[in-house]
Amino acid sequence: MIFGPLFMVLLLAVVIAAVVLLVRWGVGSWPAPPPTLTPQGRTPLDILKERFARGEIDKNEFEERRRVLGE
Repeated sequence: MIFGPLFMVLLLAVVIAAVVLLVRWGVGSWPAPPPTLTPQGRTPLDILKERFARGEIDKNEFEERRRVLGE
């Protein structure tokens, strides 16, 4: 009779540990945050051209920023 509550606590601890391990195994590692630095080979002008192509900036803003970059 004294081992009943002890066994229940032990069983509960094993179940919780199993759930934690399954969740960690299923999730794996969290996705890495996007890099904040520009990859090698990409210049500020390349980024500006991409933004213009995606429609984030209009032609006037593109031309103005290109002049500021000196190209």
